[in-house]
Amino acid sequence: MKISITGVTGFVGSNLFENLLEHNCEPKALNLRKPNWKSEIETDAKAIIHLAGKAHDTKNSSNSKNYFDINSKLTHDLFDVFLESNCRDFIFFSSVKAVTDQTEDIVTEQTVTNPKTAYGQSKLLAEQYILSKELPKGKRVFIIRPSMIHGPGNKGNLNLLYQLVSKGIPWPLGAFHNQRSFCSIDNVCYVILQILEREYIPSGVYNLADDETLSTNELIELIAASTSRKARIFPIPKKIINTIAKIGDILHLPLNTERLDKLTENFVVSNTKIKAIFVIEKLPVSAKEGISKTIKSFNCDF
Repeated sequence: MKISITGVTGFVGSNLFENLLEHNCEPKALNLRKPNWKSEIETDAKAIIHLAGKAHDTKNSSNSKNYFDINSKLTHDLFDVFLESNCRDFIFFSSVKAVTDQTEDIVTEQTVTNPKTAYGQSKLLAEQYILSKELPKGKRVFIIRPSMIHGPGNKGNLNLLYQLVSKGIPWPLGAFHNQRSFCSIDNVCYVILQILEREYIPSGVYNLADDETLSTNELIELIAASTSRKARIFPIPKKIINTIAKIGDILHLPLNTERLDKLTENFVVSNTKIKAIFVIEKLPVSAKEGISKTIKSFNCDF
């Protein structure tokens, strides 16, 4: 099965590319930066997987226009090519941030969309364009909304937490009690492969998350256990932490309000719909298994 993939140099793209190779698929990188990228799409490819995009910038240093040029306009152009091609499937990696940036409710595919950041808005605009088009007979479209994806090689917030705990630095946000969804790269690869192999899976919007949620304090405990250290969790009053984060916004410190939200917010994503479509009770990798695997890879890097 020939597959064109954008964004193969990224964390998710590189892992998915290797996984497809292992399952006897023929993935080919598609670089949207090339002027002639349209001519490089395999004429007999079964699918286009669109991963390329501008990632969310927690430092708030990016121009908003860049998000719409990359996440929205490029997706529009690629989808138009798909509609005129012989490809059967178009799989677009959006984000749960296209739905909302903060919520106390469980995020489902029916949650009313109301993103506040340029990142979320640009992803939603791309979704809306895709869904506005009439789909030719025989084609399928999947909009995947993953929660925070992690795995070996990922250099995001989990890596920052690992560095903090491995150096014996106390975790100062113990007063914040939250639950949030994560998504193992192994579960991402499993879901995409199932979509490609099962022709009866219907087009649609699908959330993607591990089955269980974890609190940030639980993450600290998992990281401490992997480094044979005792978890040092300090419950510094929230008012003090919030003040420090606001100062971080001004002085561009590692802890700012957006990063604090990411580390302490409740953000639970339901994966019920996609499991019902696959007729499974659980995804292959549990939240703790996936996180532990990611953490162990950090231990090898240092």
